[in-house]
Amino acid sequence: MIEKIKRKYYLNKLFSYKDKDIIKVVTGLRRSGKSTLLQMFKDDLSTKRVVDKQIQFYNFELPENYLNKSWDKLYFEIKSKLLFDKMNYIFLDEIQNIPNFEKLVDGLYATENTDIYITGSNANLLSSELATLLSGRYIEISLLPFSFSEYLQARNIDTSNKYLNYEALFYDYVNETSLPKGIDLRDEGYDKIYEYLNALYATIVEKDITQRHKIYDKRAFGNLVKFLANNIGNQVSPSSISKALKADNQNIHHSTIEKFIEYLVESFVFYRVNRFDIKGKKQLATLEKYYIVDTGLLNVLVGRERTSDRGHILENIVYLELLRRGYKVWTGKLRNAEVDFTVKNRMGDIEYYQISWEISKEDTQKREFAPLEAIKDNYSKFLLTTDAFTQNNNGIIHKNVFEWLLNE
Repeated sequence: MIEKIKRKYYLNKLFSYKDKDIIKVVTGLRRSGKSTLLQMFKDDLSTKRVVDKQIQFYNFELPENYLNKSWDKLYFEIKSKLLFDKMNYIFLDEIQNIPNFEKLVDGLYATENTDIYITGSNANLLSSELATLLSGRYIEISLLPFSFSEYLQARNIDTSNKYLNYEALFYDYVNETSLPKGIDLRDEGYDKIYEYLNALYATIVEKDITQRHKIYDKRAFGNLVKFLANNIGNQVSPSSISKALKADNQNIHHSTIEKFIEYLVESFVFYRVNRFDIKGKKQLATLEKYYIVDTGLLNVLVGRERTSDRGHILENIVYLELLRRGYKVWTGKLRNAEVDFTVKNRMGDIEYYQISWEISKEDTQKREFAPLEAIKDNYSKFLLTTDAFTQNNNGIIHKNVFEWLLNE
């Protein structure tokens, strides 16, 4: 068993909203660690003079907690256990499994001395039912699988060892999985990790997507998923995907593709990144990029040979890390160039990031520095590569990407 990693960023965020009159909603991919995070938070509460009777924890992935239970039955069950002279901490894990769950949450929220924490594996729970009813009364905390730093902690790797082969460890990280349970299976061999990811993906597709949205053409849906997996980091649109699939004798209308993509984004399998016009300082509505939540899933979707596209894999990891650090992320567009990421950090400042596996060749170096050099403002500009020796150029900060990933 891997050591339980204290996910400090997420725990600190939960504690910053503790006892505040706001519902805490933790979202993210199935098995990304939402339940464990709530359990850690619950355990920490117990060390802060909170007695067991003040805490109610419901895991709605367990049938005994949701079968034959309506929202109102649960509401009165929870309410009957409340201590009315103390704060009560209510944890509702995978709440989307309860029909009309938003009424349950709304009723508890209206009750005095309740502090509510819920999790869900589908962003739709925020974009529709809950958001409509509880607008302005909740905060979303979007949880991602383990970062590279957390992955090394889980494997008990001593990062103070200056002779570590980070490239080999990074290869393990992107080729196996960043999901906690998958890392737990490392000792049993890669086949076990693959089986786990395959089963997880099948569950997401079946439970969260095809059943929920009544998709009957599963072959078309599968073809779209493979296309996105083969094109992480590339600019695409529903119409360009439709044309590409049509050329491969697969007819899927672009409106259907648009819906399928939305379902994948809602289920946190892929993340959409919009383009940003750097000169005009505005978001553009076409040619988005998509990144996958866990690069290990690419083995299930397109096979292990995809590791040859290491530049886009690295870009995918950097994108997820920027999200973990609380940044808003776009791809940057100049008149004749593209910058991998234009971000707004937590202070509201803009930063630019260009990602390349290495720039040892002179023409590669020129190509990667050029887009950043073309930006004529004074915001910070970074080039992240795996090169051991870095060289700043024209105000552009060149960093080793492994050091950047570990230096939170």
